[in-house]
Amino acid sequence: MDLQTISRPALSGGVFLMYNGLCKVKCHYRIGSEFKFLNWNRKCYGHLRTGKRRGGTPISCSSGSSTASLPDTRVSNARVLYCVAPAMGHNKESHPESHLRVPAIKNALEKMELTEKFRGSEVIELNFKPASVDDITSVHSRTYVSGLERAMSKASQEGLIFIEGSGPTYATATTFQESLIAAGAGISLVDAVVEASKVNPNPPVGFALVRPPGHHAVPKGPMGFCVFGNVAVAARHVQRVHGLKRVFIIDFDVHHGNGTNDAFYEDPDIFFLSTHQDGSYPGTGKIHEVGCGRGEGTSLNLPLPGGSGDTTMRSVFDEVIAPCARRFKPDIILVSAGYDAHVLDPLASLQFTTGTYYMLAASIKQLARELCGGRCVFFLEGGYNLESLAYSVADSFHAFLGEPSSALKFDNPAILYEEPLTKVKEAIQKIKHIHSL
Repeated sequence: MDLQTISRPALSGGVFLMYNGLCKVKCHYRIGSEFKFLNWNRKCYGHLRTGKRRGGTPISCSSGSSTASLPDTRVSNARVLYCVAPAMGHNKESHPESHLRVPAIKNALEKMELTEKFRGSEVIELNFKPASVDDITSVHSRTYVSGLERAMSKASQEGLIFIEGSGPTYATATTFQESLIAAGAGISLVDAVVEASKVNPNPPVGFALVRPPGHHAVPKGPMGFCVFGNVAVAARHVQRVHGLKRVFIIDFDVHHGNGTNDAFYEDPDIFFLSTHQDGSYPGTGKIHEVGCGRGEGTSLNLPLPGGSGDTTMRSVFDEVIAPCARRFKPDIILVSAGYDAHVLDPLASLQFTTGTYYMLAASIKQLARELCGGRCVFFLEGGYNLESLAYSVADSFHAFLGEPSSALKFDNPAILYEEPLTKVKEAIQKIKHIHSL
């Protein structure tokens, strides 16, 4: 099946969202000049305000089967849990971060028989409710969040607005609600995985198949296609609600997760580790950025030279990621899973393959079993070639299930070129020296 041609799925569970994907009306709009998020500078933000536990009436969100009322034992004994939040109303024509991304993944999972329909209780799609404003303000400023909510009336009038001065981050009339839904999916998966780990020594891995993505969104505003920091919100939630103090975040998106980095830059209890292409957007994540204040040493940024691929990432995992995690001793591992480092992705120039992502998924799952009772949740970030995105996520599911990779069916070694391994070795040695690994 051509993954470029995918019909819009219906959203179920009582959430009715206006579809605005074909809107061509555009205007530039700032959400209150007092936010100053259009010209933010790197700094230590300190410990941010923590919100209250979510309340209110649950809203069930799902694009698949209704599993919210499953017995706890069935969820606990599953091998993979996932949530789907395609944000069909949050869309700009011809934008790479489009409403086709999550449906493409769903389509691949169905085609490769990796859904509950084919796997029964092994793979379960969970229903969930949106995050609350208090959840979001555990990471983002209340001024930004309330301003974005007010801006939805402007988006309704104009059809589409830009909420970041440089233009890439847009909003439609449904963006605020759909961003709450995306963050809520991650929170619900964290809840389910943590609860499962109390009764199952090998709990399921969670995967939030959501958009808008989140790792560029800074505490004071949106950035780089991202509205709310989904993984950052989940990290604060797991500390506040479950008492899991030490959170290890791995970000293998091709772009630096500057928003997550900033949110926890002086927090000693959240370790943020990012691998990203050197010189890519947004230009942050330099190798010497290690955190500050009490958080000094709990940020690790490893810029990789263009052309880095599978061999590079295997070395990085063995020599940097695993040793850091073992030294930090986390209570849970959260993953900003960006699939835009794939060799076929149009927005960067690394050479990851479907097999690279299988290796990362399998290795991170094993690391979580070794260090933190198997507690691990992935969050979709980038990935803009629909085919490589969909098949790489599907092969990550194969890894979670302990099944062989299907990468040989999709990867074409003939398009790869020699990796810059000398430069990679130098970068690894430098980061090991900086962090005393």
